[in-house]
Amino acid sequence: MSDWKTFVLPAALVLSTSAPCFANVYLTTDQAQKLIFPGASCTPWEGKLTEAQKKAIEKTSDLRIRKDPQIWHVSGGGWFIVDEVLGKHEYITFAVGLTAGGAVKQIEIIEYRESYGSEVRGDQWRAQFVGKTAKDPLRLDQDIKNISGATLSSRHVTEGVRRACAFYDIVLK
Repeated sequence: MSDWKTFVLPAALVLSTSAPCFANVYLTTDQAQKLIFPGASCTPWEGKLTEAQKKAIEKTSDLRIRKDPQIWHVSGGGWFIVDEVLGKHEYITFAVGLTAGGAVKQIEIIEYRESYGSEVRGDQWRAQFVGKTAKDPLRLDQDIKNISGATLSSRHVTEGVRRACAFYDIVLK
């Protein structure tokens, strides 16, 4: 009788090394800051979230905080937030620029790790967020249109922007 390892191990090796890996870094944090707030300087926010603030943000945004976002105050007013959400299997890192009044100025996808659904990087889709605040629903298929074939990425980036707006409304304003 044949040794099973003769057949199984080579197949396992081929399968484990042939799976494609998708991770695209589109912007650095510095590049995203300059793109969203050209000519402005950004100073890291030195604040720390309290447990009560975390709970309020999670309740308002319907999205758990896995790790604190990176936040910068923008010269001349406004905020720059880098956060991440889970796509289907991997994290999507994105940046949100907020005006001094807390409205979305622009969003950018910094790093996309999923094998498909990167259409969320499209200018037209991202433009839907401009002007939205914590007072807007920021819900997929309600005030943000879905992208067929990128439903989970669309949903989760929308949730992430809603969380950034809640963060402003609860902590930064």
